[in-house]
Amino acid sequence: QVQLVESGGGLVQPGGSLRLSCVASGSIVRINAMGWYRQAPGKQRELVAGITSGGSTNYADSVKGRFTISRDNAKNTVYLQMNSLKPEDTSVYYCNANIYTDYVIPMNYWGKGALVTVSS
Repeated sequence: QVQLVESGGGLVQPGGSLRLSCVASGSIVRINAMGWYRQAPGKQRELVAGITSGGSTNYADSVKGRFTISRDNAKNTVYLQMNSLKPEDTSVYYCNANIYTDYVIPMNYWGKGALVTVSS
């Protein structure tokens, strides 16, 4: 069993910052790519940022220059630093990770989500 648990969401004013964290726990052999997705009401879930096990990153165009993804492999944790937040960043943010629990086939796991609200 693997669990992903997000933390760090909340209410912030436009222009403010938040840092999301996601810790993976359970029967983990190896974690491949990790990432953050978001889903606003009435919209499809979209990729915000991803990071490989080697540290290569990619970002949605809408967050480039404002958000930074990082990971601590020793702690099985991925972070999302969000700066210059805008009202349109308001969403539930989900952590995703591709994880080996054996040495054969990796599987995708999701956290339950963290609500980020950007409003004055």
